[in-house]
Amino acid sequence: MTDIIIYHNPDCGTSRNALAMVRNAGIEPHVVEYLKTPPTRELLVQLIERAGITPRDLLREKGTPFAELGLDRPELNDDQLIDAMMAHPILINRPIVVSRLGVKLCRPSEVVLDLLPTPQRGAFAKEDGEQVVDAAGHRTQS
Repeated sequence: MTDIIIYHNPDCGTSRNALAMVRNAGIEPHVVEYLKTPPTRELLVQLIERAGITPRDLLREKGTPFAELGLDRPELNDDQLIDAMMAHPILINRPIVVSRLGVKLCRPSEVVLDLLPTPQRGAFAKEDGEQVVDAAGHRTQS
């Protein structure tokens, strides 16, 4: 059994595509709808560190209060950005995927393929029709 966790927003196409690719590899992940069950501050900090990104890298702008909160100001430090994500989980970009192979913000969604210990079971096209896995289960792009 492979343990994969996906911090998921079902309203996000990128998140839905990543989840579908995990399932296309024959893996049923643990799905955390992070808007309903936000991570603790400690867990969020751990995810950021394990992914090798900064809190600013994880901030989502589109469809969030990013601009209203002035989060584009360069003088804001990591703690302030994390505080904003804790107060407004919609600011956390998605999907974040955790596997024994690592942690990544899977944007674009096919980044999730790097975290899967098993190959794709067949062809996969994203919601927009872009083919990312061929019929033999191989990545069609890099």
